[in-house]
Amino acid sequence: MPNISTESVNTTIAPSQPASIPKDTATLFNPAKPTAMPAQSSTDSVQPYHHKANHNQNRSVEQSSEVVSAASAKTTTATTNAPVNAAPKIGFVSLGCPKALVDSERIITELSRDGYQVASDYEGADLVVVNTCGFIESAVQESLDAIGEAISKNGKVIVTGCLGKEADKIREMHPAVLAVTGAHAYDDVIRAVSLHVPKPDRGLDATYNPKIDLINEAGIKLTPSHYAYLKISEGCNHRCTFCIIPSLRGDLVSRPIDSVMNEALALKKAGVKELLIISQDTSAYGLDLKYKTSFWNGMPLKSKFYDLCQALNDLGIWVRLHYVYPYPHVDKVVELMGEKKLLPYLDIPFQHASHRILKAMKRPAHSENTLARIHAWREICPDIVIRSTFVVGFPGETEEDFQCLLDWLVEARLDRVGAFTYSEVEGAVANDLPNHVPEDIKQERYERLMTLQQDISAQKLQEKIGKTLMVLVDKIDREEGVAICRSYADAPEIDGHVYVDDIDAHVKVGQFLTVTIDDASEYDLFASYKG
Repeated sequence: MPNISTESVNTTIAPSQPASIPKDTATLFNPAKPTAMPAQSSTDSVQPYHHKANHNQNRSVEQSSEVVSAASAKTTTATTNAPVNAAPKIGFVSLGCPKALVDSERIITELSRDGYQVASDYEGADLVVVNTCGFIESAVQESLDAIGEAISKNGKVIVTGCLGKEADKIREMHPAVLAVTGAHAYDDVIRAVSLHVPKPDRGLDATYNPKIDLINEAGIKLTPSHYAYLKISEGCNHRCTFCIIPSLRGDLVSRPIDSVMNEALALKKAGVKELLIISQDTSAYGLDLKYKTSFWNGMPLKSKFYDLCQALNDLGIWVRLHYVYPYPHVDKVVELMGEKKLLPYLDIPFQHASHRILKAMKRPAHSENTLARIHAWREICPDIVIRSTFVVGFPGETEEDFQCLLDWLVEARLDRVGAFTYSEVEGAVANDLPNHVPEDIKQERYERLMTLQQDISAQKLQEKIGKTLMVLVDKIDREEGVAICRSYADAPEIDGHVYVDDIDAHVKVGQFLTVTIDDASEYDLFASYKG
């Protein structure tokens, strides 16, 4: 069965090829002899560009099963000798952002606690759950295609996720679906699964041992065991004209801080080395709770962004912040980063720089304010890395507006940048704005932006040569003797890598290494490890 596509149309993905290549050969992984490479069309299947516009964390049926099987091997009994029909199997396809991936993880955890197994392919599944994305039109189409594939290859399909709000559209195209639920509707999905595939009787499973077959308190994760996403809130109070997230996921609803910290501690105890903090608006955390105080570990804690960052820091593992709006109180969090108490990394969706376009987008910040704040953050924490995303070709965007964005990028010198070309999303207010930009101009502007940012990224990475960095090992190519790692500056699956040569057999996935940077390309670093 072919894998579901792992990136939407407006994102890019590096091709699969050996991680280690001789240093005197100019290649995707080691452009030691770089040539000018303009950004390619967003519809191209591959290009040497790691900084994706979306934080997509798609998982196919096979990928979901592989990760769950690896995780379950640590906490459950082996099932290789189990009867063929010991427990019904559910297939999972998870599409979209890390918030959706966390929803899938929760559903899989609850179903696993009920005794269901996770299927490794469509044919072996008693039912398939497709967790959809509806953020942009290409993601909607990808979700509809995934539903169609699941129906054609299995026949019994439940749909959940953001696109679930468009139940009529889904049923019109795929009338065979058994049920449709909305985003983070965990209980509805569990009920729908048990209705069509009854919950197994654990007493009839000869391999089940309640003293051994326990789900880890942290739950089942669809990420490698050394990092995990921690969702601190759901929904968003902003009403950006290009976005329909509030209509899909509602207004801001924060988790109480004791709940967040209990999960964080459970993840650490399960071996997680890096927590990636996610939400729709991370720096607004706790606003809806009026910063309510809870008790955790015997101490009072406010459900507030800064207090949460302080508490997470005390866990002693990497903590990376995503989806942060540049509100003034973020300055205090940057001070924590300057004290080496959080990873000095901020993911902030600036979206544009032109005052006129930001106003049309109904964004909550002006470009000159953000530039001043970026400069101030670098004074506080010189090592800070900032990544952002931008929309190119928003309705009404003129050449002057776009040039304003390019000029802003030159001054801001962001470390990581991804971009969308604007596309209409059903229900978005921006669809009704005048003066839509022609597709060819959108694409031309996208390529200019990415070419500029490629130069900025290359310059900044050159400054790393000769320095030592701590990196976290994500993968190992034993044949080539190369560890594929990330530094504090690299979020998984959207940023670059640090390729470490000449590793020995003692180096393991999930291990921290201290390495020396020997070389750099536009987006990646190359390092040596002395052991």
